[in-house]
Amino acid sequence: MTDKDTQRIAALEAELASLRAEMQDFSYTVSHDLRASLRHILSYAQLVQEDAGPLLPEETQGFLHTITDSARHMGVLMDGLMELTKLGTAELHTAPLPMLPLVRDVVSELQLQFPQRQIEWLLPTALPSVLADASMLRRALLAVLDNAVKFTAHQPNAQISILAEPASAGEMANVDYPENAMIRLTVQDNGAGFNPAMAAKLFHPFARLHTGKQFAGIGMGLALTRKIVERLHGQVQATGVMDGGCTVTITLPSADRPRPAS
Repeated sequence: MTDKDTQRIAALEAELASLRAEMQDFSYTVSHDLRASLRHILSYAQLVQEDAGPLLPEETQGFLHTITDSARHMGVLMDGLMELTKLGTAELHTAPLPMLPLVRDVVSELQLQFPQRQIEWLLPTALPSVLADASMLRRALLAVLDNAVKFTAHQPNAQISILAEPASAGEMANVDYPENAMIRLTVQDNGAGFNPAMAAKLFHPFARLHTGKQFAGIGMGLALTRKIVERLHGQVQATGVMDGGCTVTITLPSADRPRPAS
């Protein structure tokens, strides 16, 4: 390594440290200053409801309910933004990780969370191992599978399938891996799907392709998934058909091949 390379690496490390410091400042502002103001809005609106609510016209009471509902929703949005921010700077502990126990654990959690749902889970008997951070990958899988559960809610015969197979390097854009060094994990459901023309919006924070009356949520799950997968040197894609289901594909480095240099 030349002196020029060493200087370039040092400059990049300094830039990264500066960006992390900026993100910490941003996180503090969101979690402390903005949330304090939000608490004041919610608290005083509730006080007005309690003290003067019965005396106010019905229309004005509706205004107050809108204020409190919007304030609570803003708090949820802040939580999602904070989680996304933390993912970008969280320390990774990457190691060979068997996917089958992880997938089964996430599916079991969702079955306990939604005991009233009758879902046919199609799980493989074996899955390959990937090179990943166990906690991070679990969060990504939980977000993807939770979406599958959510968007099959109106399907009387809900079905969610999971499979994995080797992926070629040609499928991966801007990722320096040798051939057959990646694993493609596919989650497919037969739920509401989405308009394929809107696919590019799916992985942006707070992007929603369905109304809140149709399906709950703030549109953060796939944005979190993309942030995690990209930090794990992988990629994520989604395809769908309106009322014809959705397929999410996560491609990650195989545990059988070394990770590329960061």
